[in-house]
Amino acid sequence: MAEQPAARRPAPPQRAAFPHFTPIQTRWLDNDVYGHVNNSVYGHYVDTAINDWLIGNGIVDLHGADGLIGLVVETRCVFFDSVAFPDRLEAGLRIAALGKSSVTFEVGIFRQGEVQASALGVCVHVYVDRATRRPTPLLEAERARFATLLAAPAG
Repeated sequence: MAEQPAARRPAPPQRAAFPHFTPIQTRWLDNDVYGHVNNSVYGHYVDTAINDWLIGNGIVDLHGADGLIGLVVETRCVFFDSVAFPDRLEAGLRIAALGKSSVTFEVGIFRQGEVQASALGVCVHVYVDRATRRPTPLLEAERARFATLLAAPAG
């Protein structure tokens, strides 16, 4: 069997590519035995940045009994540089793809004030009816809010 060529590693994204930022303070317990933030903690940072924006923009109602909710169907993270407590971070948020009932979020994890991301998290939400859990098209008002975070096309 022929060996597959290695996947090309993307370049770290730049701060200017993200229209929204959420501050994140690392915690002592985020570090692992290797002296940097453990890879699993980045998922918490990604979730925090996405949900901070969703709640702030009225898309998620934590106490609502009806409406749409976003279910996570895919996550991944690419690491470029390590961060460690007591780093202060900024999570840049953008949308890479806006579908009929799905949104692909990209979250760049930056040390405070740095231009190049230390990591890039990707999280895909499929929006479903809260009661039936069936995919449901986004409302035009929600689509318009999401569109404010659309990344510029590559090229």
